[in-house]
Amino acid sequence: MKIQIFTDGSSKGNPGPGGYGIVMKFNGKEKEFSQGFRLTTNNRMELMAVIVALEQLKTSQYPIEIYSDSKYVIDSITKGWVFGWQKKGFKGKKNPDLWQRFLGVYGKFSITYLWVKGHNGHPENERCDVLAVSGAESSNQLIDAYYEAHQSDGD
Repeated sequence: MKIQIFTDGSSKGNPGPGGYGIVMKFNGKEKEFSQGFRLTTNNRMELMAVIVALEQLKTSQYPIEIYSDSKYVIDSITKGWVFGWQKKGFKGKKNPDLWQRFLGVYGKFSITYLWVKGHNGHPENERCDVLAVSGAESSNQLIDAYYEAHQSDGD
């Protein structure tokens, strides 16, 4: 038995209004999550989706597969870049707040990270895209406070 997590992020403009979408599958059950932000970037939403999904988990008993169409997220983790950035205090790196949040949660789990090609007919990735775009277009958006405060730092 394993937990499957599918994620996607979106932004209308980069920066612009954005959102994330998550589909989680376990033991024949499925849950969906999405949220929008009034001003953010695509990369932030891609990473936020992975973080929020992990934060939703109530057990670390089962292996996890995370599927994302974001090379930024998957490569940063699987190639170990984020750990080098952490050692250097994220100096000069984008999205340090989210990477630190990720590092605070990922270690509780046994995770395999898998890249999927976006907009290529993968059912769960397509559903996550719909959820992410819906979040980006929602009238119930949150404020990405770190990004808005550090906007001049870029994505």
